Amino acid sequence: MGAQMLEPGKVSLLQLEEIFWGGTVEIDSNSKIAVDKAKMVVENVINGTAAVYGVNTGFGKLASVKIANKDTATLQKNLILSHSAGVGDEIDRDIVRLIMALKVISLARGASGVRWELITLLNDMINIDMLPVIPSQGSVGASGDLAPLAHMALSLIGEGEVRYQGRLMKSQDAFDKSDLNPIILGPKEGLALINGTQVSTAFALAGLFKTWRIARTSIVSGAISTEAAMASHAPFLSEIHELRGQSGQIEIAKGLRNLLHGSPLRESHLEGDERVQDPYCLRCQPQVLGAAFDQLIHAAKILEIEANAVTDNPLILSDGSIVSGGNFHAEPVGMAADQIAIAISEIGAIAQRRIALLVDPALSFGLPAFLSPNPGLNSGFMIAEVTSAALMSENKALSNPRVVDSTPTSANQEDHVSMACHGAKRLNEMALNLAGIIGIEVLAGAQGVELRAPLKTSVPLDKLISKLRIEVPFLSDDRNMSLDIDLVIKSVLSGNFCDDLDGLSLSK
Repeated sequence: MGAQMLEPGKVSLLQLEEIFWGGTVEIDSNSKIAVDKAKMVVENVINGTAAVYGVNTGFGKLASVKIANKDTATLQKNLILSHSAGVGDEIDRDIVRLIMALKVISLARGASGVRWELITLLNDMINIDMLPVIPSQGSVGASGDLAPLAHMALSLIGEGEVRYQGRLMKSQDAFDKSDLNPIILGPKEGLALINGTQVSTAFALAGLFKTWRIARTSIVSGAISTEAAMASHAPFLSEIHELRGQSGQIEIAKGLRNLLHGSPLRESHLEGDERVQDPYCLRCQPQVLGAAFDQLIHAAKILEIEANAVTDNPLILSDGSIVSGGNFHAEPVGMAADQIAIAISEIGAIAQRRIALLVDPALSFGLPAFLSPNPGLNSGFMIAEVTSAALMSENKALSNPRVVDSTPTSANQEDHVSMACHGAKRLNEMALNLAGIIGIEVLAGAQGVELRAPLKTSVPLDKLISKLRIEVPFLSDDRNMSLDIDLVIKSVLSGNFCDDLDGLSLSK
């Protein structure tokens, strides 16, 4: 992947996704003018007598304590050290890269009062793969993601640990091995680094990017299940969905029509089929998936805005004033994360019902019990369906909203918080659960279609089944299914099964 030229305030969702999947970054040098101007305002405060929060005062409840000019550098270092109080598992490198890139974008807007050298150091560390070790827990999503961002900042001053080209080591040791040097923080720079929503936003974006690939594959898995169940294609007719007007629903129905077009399987039961209507899990795919997709697209818009935002405090405004506000409050991110979580849960819930239908001979319209050619001696997909139910149930519990769970912190100075960080962090777990459900549906649906032989499905779905069979053979007799499921999950996460879907972009 090539370098992404980041123009602060105008970075696209596509660029952010490229960074997440491994692209390098380059900050637009034109932003240096605004950065230098804001830094000069901070320097003027240091040379004056006025007390300005974050520059020459204590922090939070200690804002009334004036700090001598000679101690401002120590103040910033102490801020980073004291706030490095995170716990929990190390954040994945891909998300750490995104956190750092988001902080570069925010600082380069020129409202934070930091030096250009600080921004370029962050930029360069991304590109040489010198990534801070950041614990995943410790943020309540207001006053910024303080603890995790403090751990990021530690690495810039030669403290803490990094993973340098994959190897865990002390930050200073990594600097010694590279061409970069740690930085001594100037006035306000420590605060600018740890104030902000970048960790919450990075978690949410990572969850969104993974979910989008899986969600697109759910259209394909739903189409395969439709064929395996010999269900009607009529509920996907365009006029039905145009009459309602919901954009996501219209797009999903179109995707299903394209995938199912020309299916000999469908042609085989156009006449004489005693079933009048299919169950909702088949018939209402456009309505349910469409609503989920609309939520994902809305969340994407919110997160794209947040990725370009200045979210530290105080801010240097265009008139040269330094003003305290509340852009660090991650309420928009928290609500977007809750939206994504609900969408994940619903996509998985309807897919799981399709799996359950396919394994049940009372509902599957002639398929053998548990999709086994020899049921009884073999259990077939019996427990694979149970696994999908377990994953679905986990996601239902995880989808409960987080943003409503505020608690006061910091001696009641920070008396309403968003809980955006752990609300966004759970999305990775939920996305992996969803990949498991959709992967099992792909396996079950393909098995069901092949059990309808000599009848064949549509060209796009036949192509997908052939792609699947390169890695996972047809289940004739029982075998260790976890190996099959693991293989297909990897393909789902890579987007390998949704190549034939046009349109459906997050960037609408």
